[in-house]
Amino acid sequence: MSLTFLCVHAHPDDEASSTGGVYPLLAGEGVRTVLVTCTNGEFGDAPGGLKPGAAGHDPEAVAAVREGELDRAAATLRIDRLVRLGYRDSGMIGWPQNEDPRSFWATRIDEAADRLAAVLLEERPQVIVTYNEIGFYGHPDHIQAHRITLAAIKRLDYEPTLYFNAIPNSVMDRYRARWAEEARERAEAALARGEQPEPVSEGEEMDLGTPDDQIAATIDVSSVVDVKFDALAAHASQLADSFFLAMGRERFRREMGTEWFVRATNPLGIEGPVTDLFAGYR
Repeated sequence: MSLTFLCVHAHPDDEASSTGGVYPLLAGEGVRTVLVTCTNGEFGDAPGGLKPGAAGHDPEAVAAVREGELDRAAATLRIDRLVRLGYRDSGMIGWPQNEDPRSFWATRIDEAADRLAAVLLEERPQVIVTYNEIGFYGHPDHIQAHRITLAAIKRLDYEPTLYFNAIPNSVMDRYRARWAEEARERAEAALARGEQPEPVSEGEEMDLGTPDDQIAATIDVSSVVDVKFDALAAHASQLADSFFLAMGRERFRREMGTEWFVRATNPLGIEGPVTDLFAGYR
C-alpha cells in the first residue's frame, strides 16, 4: 500500500516546530509527505525583530521573507509537496488584523474547507496532523486550521486517521522548571550588571500540556533530530532567538528527540498508544 502523510499548519515555521521530526522520519521510510500551510505569515517579525504594528513593519515584505524560509525548510524536511492556501495572517487573538476580510480567521470555514478537501482528495493521506480545538496555544490561525481540517475530512469519501500535536504534562512540567531557572539566571545576571531585571509576566497562562494518559502516539525522532534543528534554523526571521535554537545543537539533540500526538479519529480501531503514526496501515 502506498502511504501518504499530510499536515495542516497555520504559518511558515509551524511545520518545523511540532512535526519537524516526523516529516523526515517518514520520508526516510518511503512515505509520501505533504504540507498544507494556511497563511503567508505577514504578521510575524520583520528583519531586526521589528514587531507587527511598529513603524517600518511591512507585512508583505515579511511574507516574502517567510516564503523563502518555508521553501528551504520544506526541502530540508524532505517534504514531497508543499501547498500554500495563501490566506492572510490573522495576528494574535484580539488584534485588529482578525477583522481583515482577507485574513484566515475571517474566512468562511466552508470556503477554506473546500480548498483543503480538494488537496486531500488528490493525495488521499491515511494520516493527517493538525492542532486541537484551541490551536494548541490559542492562536486564531491555528484554531481555524483545526476547524477547516475537521470540515474538510467530512467532505471525503473515506476516513483518515487524524492526530493533534501535543506535549505531555510531564514534559511541560520539565519545560516550566527550566524556563523558571533560566529566568532566575537572567535576573541575577542583570542585577550583576547593575540593570533592572525583566518583569515577571503576570496573569493566568494557557495550559499547553496534555495529560500523559491521553497521548496516543509517541514518536522517537532522535535519528533525524539534526534535520529538525536545521529546519527550524531555516526560519531565522522568526526563530533565531527562539527557545528551540537557543538550546544549541547538542542540547537540542538531548531534549527534542520525541514528538507526541493525540488521536482524534480512529478508523482502524487501534487500541492503546503507538510508536508509529501509521500503525495498522503497514
